[in-house]
Amino acid sequence: MPLACRSGAFSDTHHTIVTKGVPPRSPMPSPVFKVPQSVLVVIHTAQRDVLLIERADAPGFWQSVTGSKDTEDEPFERTAAREVAEETGLDCEAPDHVLTDWGLQNVYDIYPQWLHRYAPGTTRNTERVFGLCLPERRLVTLSAREHRAQIWLPWQAAADRCFSPSNAEAILFLSRFA
Repeated sequence: MPLACRSGAFSDTHHTIVTKGVPPRSPMPSPVFKVPQSVLVVIHTAQRDVLLIERADAPGFWQSVTGSKDTEDEPFERTAAREVAEETGLDCEAPDHVLTDWGLQNVYDIYPQWLHRYAPGTTRNTERVFGLCLPERRLVTLSAREHRAQIWLPWQAAADRCFSPSNAEAILFLSRFA
């Protein structure tokens, strides 16, 4: 004989269990993948000295500041300023710093060792190139999670040191933009 459904009563076909103090389970969160749109920021002086930083997860891989958009609608300029601050501690809005969108984009295959960071089937990234001009060389505060060393080099030596061809090419464009 089924029980009547009244406030606080159960039927024999529907059971609700309330446990005080235990929050209900939420569904498993979806994996968060990187947006395949990123920035490359060449930090340099007017004398064309270039800051390179060495990746913590890949010793010997020297590069400029790079990073992906947090969301697809994040403007590239905001991504550039955020990544510079996160990776070097520099403020792109400081009075003596000039962040410039060089109007260049690179589209490239994502390195195999980093494909797992992107949604399945994503193999290419679009990278927007910026320059950040500083009045002089300065030590930066690296994010230890991302980078392990820094070096300032003349622009041609910096291009030779980069592991990424698109980063090296961007540095070589410095003569046009600085």
